[in-house]
Amino acid sequence: MIASTGAPVIGTRGSPLALAQARQVQALLAGALGCPAEAVALSVIKTTGDMIQDRALSEAGGKGLFTKELDSALLDGRIALAVHSAKDLPTVLPKGLVIAGFLAREDVRDVLISRGARSIAELPRGAVVGSASLRRQAQVRRLRPDVSVTLLRGNVGTRLAKVESGEIDATLLALAGLRRLGLADKATAVLDTEDFLPAIGQGAIAIVTRADDLALREMLMRFTDPATGVALEVERAFLRVLDGSCRTPIAGLARVQGASLSFRGMLLAPDGSDWVAVERSGPVAEALGLGEDAGREVVARARPALLGK
Repeated sequence: MIASTGAPVIGTRGSPLALAQARQVQALLAGALGCPAEAVALSVIKTTGDMIQDRALSEAGGKGLFTKELDSALLDGRIALAVHSAKDLPTVLPKGLVIAGFLAREDVRDVLISRGARSIAELPRGAVVGSASLRRQAQVRRLRPDVSVTLLRGNVGTRLAKVESGEIDATLLALAGLRRLGLADKATAVLDTEDFLPAIGQGAIAIVTRADDLALREMLMRFTDPATGVALEVERAFLRVLDGSCRTPIAGLARVQGASLSFRGMLLAPDGSDWVAVERSGPVAEALGLGEDAGREVVARARPALLGK
């Protein structure tokens, strides 16, 4: 859809973080068009994932719950592009839609937010850690099988308030999201990726368009980041081979340095008691193959129970 100003309409979820990310794209797109940011309209669309607050998303269908209403708006022409956290994107998009690019990736790390402990190791025995992410839950349990992990839904503000009130002892969030909201000072500790791998796509903002909107896709290339695109190609290929969803604790991180890249991936049991970790490195030109090969190794090495069989 094109607004009355002549600028493409951006679709977004309505959470504070989603709006902050959409406004980043809005400013960049306005710069590319040579118009004021307010000339690029934002269309706020409520998704199924936003409406489910009483249970884990893995129980309601997994990935796609934060994207399908935006996908529909793209396909029927109500919006021209949709802005997403890359980690929310399903591995396969609906026919007719493509990822047009990613903004330059923010810090990929998770952070611990706690009322006292300065690290996961310092959490008191039996501490209650709240998280909506099976990946975070599994990695906390892997490092600290003695702590209690509970479901924690809601936006960033809600989760921070639960820690501050003492309802839970700690939670984990993405540093990128906190920075975009101006809340990075709430982090008690930043977790090293060597010990705590992020979600596939964490820290990256993805832009989805209709495949046939070639003019818009070309315009977006003016400010999307090729290196982030390569890293996400590896990570999403890994996820796709594992048929990853919100129901499976999967972590992974690719880094691009010039013409080379490195990747670390992990599949975990929900209780953190079992896992398979893999590493790959090679030229950027082989990004897709490296990700797929890493996924195949995990499938070959994992016990059937770890693969949900």
